[in-house]
Amino acid sequence: CNGTRQSPINIVSANAQANEKLTAFTFSNYGSTTALKSIQNTGHTVKVSFNSGVKVSGGGLSESYDGLQFHLHWGNGSSVPGSEHTVDGKLYPMELHIVHIKSSYNGNTTLAIADSEGAAALGFLIDVMDGNATGSPASWKTLISYLDKIPNAGDSANLPSGLTLDSLLEGVDRTKYYRYLGSLTTPNCNEVVVWTVFKESIKVSKDLIDLFSTKVYFNTSSNSEFMTNIYRSVQTNNLPVTHSAGASITASFSLALMALSLALIKF
Repeated sequence: CNGTRQSPINIVSANAQANEKLTAFTFSNYGSTTALKSIQNTGHTVKVSFNSGVKVSGGGLSESYDGLQFHLHWGNGSSVPGSEHTVDGKLYPMELHIVHIKSSYNGNTTLAIADSEGAAALGFLIDVMDGNATGSPASWKTLISYLDKIPNAGDSANLPSGLTLDSLLEGVDRTKYYRYLGSLTTPNCNEVVVWTVFKESIKVSKDLIDLFSTKVYFNTSSNSEFMTNIYRSVQTNNLPVTHSAGASITASFSLALMALSLALIKF
């Protein structure tokens, strides 16, 4: 894959410029208990497909985007990290990508990959929980329990009602994020993606992260190896990155309060 806006990238936080247009998102049906349809071993990753109705808008996007699926990237357990994006050079254990295409395309991915902003991907870095916590959070424990049903490439299983996207993203402030224009990270690496990478990571316990590298296979369990190191390396594009203004506004507000406090003390 070649091009001028290839993903993933290393995000240098000090170089990212604040952009006031990067407002809060509106997440539709992220709290729905029936949004997640099925889980599949694709032979390249673990993918969860959505029922219709999942959408994202706002956040500086040009229009509403329909959610199609999410998938994951990882290395080899929590000790060998495998996120795609890095922040200030840090590689995280895993990364979750929620893939959307413009709502105006009515699910037509052919039209989406012909549009330089046809897809919107939300990237969530996944880190190990502090301490020796195991088996939590509950939503991730439920999701990962289904890996036993999809060991071989092509295997899929229906997901029961109850699990939500919101529960999998619990603890992440979704108003704080980086933005750049990039590409898909798998062939043909089409340069059609509006990337959002959230500043705060999802926290998952070490024992659950380790299961991804010991439960699913690239082909079949009888003649294949475990699915490990399924991530694309950072690309060398020098792409401009911006970030939502929330953090800067908060910092400015804090400085203003400090100045006011000093003025009152002098008074």
